[in-house]
Amino acid sequence: MPYFDAASAAPLHPVARQALLASLDEGWADPARLYREGRRARLLLDAAREAAAEAVGCRADELVFTPSGTRAVHAGVSGALAGRRRVGNRLVVSAVEHSSVLHAAEVHAAAGGTVAEVPVDRSGAVDAGAFAAALGEGTALACLQSANHEVGTEQPVAEVAEACRGVGVPLLVDAAQSLGWGPVEGGWSLLAASAHKWGGPAGVGLLAVRKGVRFAPQGPSDERESGRAPGFENLPAIVAAAASLRAVRAEAAAEGARLRALVDRIRARVPELVPDVEVVGDPVRRLPHLVTFSCLYVDGETLLHELDREGFSVSSGSSCTSSTLTPSHVLRAMGVLSEGNVRVSLPAGTAEEDVDRFLDVLPGVVAGVRERLGVPAAPAAAPAAGPGSLVVDALGRRCPIPVIELAKVIGDVPVGGTVTVLADDEAARLDIPAWCAMRDQEYVGEEDAPEGGRAYVVRRTS
Repeated sequence: MPYFDAASAAPLHPVARQALLASLDEGWADPARLYREGRRARLLLDAAREAAAEAVGCRADELVFTPSGTRAVHAGVSGALAGRRRVGNRLVVSAVEHSSVLHAAEVHAAAGGTVAEVPVDRSGAVDAGAFAAALGEGTALACLQSANHEVGTEQPVAEVAEACRGVGVPLLVDAAQSLGWGPVEGGWSLLAASAHKWGGPAGVGLLAVRKGVRFAPQGPSDERESGRAPGFENLPAIVAAAASLRAVRAEAAAEGARLRALVDRIRARVPELVPDVEVVGDPVRRLPHLVTFSCLYVDGETLLHELDREGFSVSSGSSCTSSTLTPSHVLRAMGVLSEGNVRVSLPAGTAEEDVDRFLDVLPGVVAGVRERLGVPAAPAAAPAAGPGSLVVDALGRRCPIPVIELAKVIGDVPVGGTVTVLADDEAARLDIPAWCAMRDQEYVGEEDAPEGGRAYVVRRTS
């Protein structure tokens, strides 16, 4: 059964499994103790730290292991902000950061700090100049991911790091998605990552803090991990994480090139095979194993379930798969289609025939979902005469229904006529303009609807 969700959690690498089993026998003792078993455990911990630091590109005494990548991010953000509180309380982040960064920003704002969010373009990338301009007076910390978790777009970390250095602001990089493919270039100050993203065991993160960065760990601490990650180290998992990071790095060049070719095939073939699809993310500056696309008129949750029935495990940023029924913050920031969103992230070793079978299965699955939802087969011809405007009441109805209802009636107004869609689904704010762009219709704008929700106005142009 093809597993295509490595961006969430990569399968355990064989080297990680071997190291984990071996260290369960050798690394169970307390590495802080001086007796023989403790010294043996300490040697394993030191060797793992050296290996991880080499992969990150920092000194071993700059790196600590944490219980997760999320914990590494939270500790890094809070510690750097506290260490530089005399400078100011301004935090600068990109609009597409991982939720762990954005949650830390929310806590900072709730405590009285200020947060500046740098927008991204439709590919999901920040502009280095715009990020530099956001580094105003009183900025204590900036955060920028190395590559986006949902669409794979790589960020201009080196350029942003240079801008940060120029004004004396430390830069924290979330490298969870990219670290297995190579080190993060540029003069970053702090870096966080998570082992389960590169094929290590879950429950191991790492945090690197460069020497000279003002850092004040928050919360109760102890003598372990420089006081930055209190508690007994999960030594077998740490050893397995470091061993697997070294192993995947050794394979990264060859495997990355192979997976990039498979992803290029998906990026090219999906729009040819499935009508009304938008492939999102930067086509060039991206992770080699990840591609995301969105399908008009498709219920994302149903689409994922149908693909699962066909044997494919994929992920989604569609609002239809979320308990909050709100679109992915990444897709929202990019301003791209969110409905029917599918993220395919290929693990190492993915077979070419599995990708081919996915491309064979996908068109039928999407067509079946659209048929069940009553999607019109083709746009209707312009009527000789008809009302100049129509109103579609889609209040209380979730994606993709508002867009489907729009597609059903756009042919009932003459060219130049308008359709107003009343909707209270957050996804409609993204999906109706995206539909207009894909169908060459004019998106006029939106306003508050008297009945509640929003009124989205579309003018027929063809």
